Amino acid sequence: MAIRDNKFIRQAAVNAERGIRDSQPTLDEQLSRLEEDLRRLKVEYDIYFNNATKRPPYDTKSRVESVIKRLADDRTFTFAQRYHYNSLVARYTSFRELWRRNVQEREEGRDAATQARNARGMTLAAKPIATVSQTTFTCADAHADTATVRSIYDALITAKKAVGEVTDDFSFPRFHRMIAAQTDALKTRLACDRVRFSISVADGQVSFKAKADK
Repeated sequence: MAIRDNKFIRQAAVNAERGIRDSQPTLDEQLSRLEEDLRRLKVEYDIYFNNATKRPPYDTKSRVESVIKRLADDRTFTFAQRYHYNSLVARYTSFRELWRRNVQEREEGRDAATQARNARGMTLAAKPIATVSQTTFTCADAHADTATVRSIYDALITAKKAVGEVTDDFSFPRFHRMIAAQTDALKTRLACDRVRFSISVADGQVSFKAKADK
């Protein structure tokens, strides 16, 4: 009976070990998860540098680094998996150096956002910003009428710079896509043929609005 019991015990141990092994993610799944975590880490750093959070995403950064170190010791990589891993590590290393410099500049007050706020503060202290007359544009097809969209973009950038807002990440292609989508949505919702966009500056704040042009 003891021998039979030992046989059952050994089989149960083998089954348990197999179950644990089968439940572990494959290397491809781990690499995909690492890529997703790296993408999430970049987004969290972008949010931090845009002053939406007060603390850098150190927890996510530590998790990414732990996974990178653990996978570095794996000897079962195929050639394609090793290439994928090395590409992710190279991307992370590049991001890490950029983030390190940006964090250092921010802590020392040398980043663009801090300098813009300081410049804005000095401007407001020297002379209050008066209300600027409203600038308006009318657009029927934002997809095709690139010239009008460019004029809206230039006017908005000028207004933002006038009050000290950072516009480095405010690209025209992204703005064009946003305006086109907004124009289509308003035309459908309000049953209008054209959309009127208005830009104004009052008390140091930029206002950008869109409504039906009837």
